[in-house]
Amino acid sequence: MSFLIVDDNSAIRRTLRYVVGEFAGEIVECGDGAEAFAAYEKLSPDWVLMDVEMPRKDGLTATREIRAAFADARIVIVTKHGDAAIREAARDAGACAFVVKENLLRLREILTADAPPSEQ
Repeated sequence: MSFLIVDDNSAIRRTLRYVVGEFAGEIVECGDGAEAFAAYEKLSPDWVLMDVEMPRKDGLTATREIRAAFADARIVIVTKHGDAAIREAARDAGACAFVVKENLLRLREILTADAPPSEQ
């Protein structure tokens, strides 16, 4: 599987790389949502792990843009915010799943599910 990790925090990107490492054939990282579209277009990853809060372009906007151009994109929002409003905004933007950073092992469940994930 290939992954695009989009997060402005390099420590979180390293942690995500570790969590999905056993599933990954290729991992590309971006530090901001503004870079995500071009990286997706180049890699066509199996999964995108997208933060919400980033300085130049937030993850919800980047998710909307990627999903508008690539309807089959599988984007998991990975954020520190677990409230219902953010979950709904992620679903509305086109994310197929939602993971709170305090529970990153949930990613493994999503990646190994038999069916495409629904909003978690």
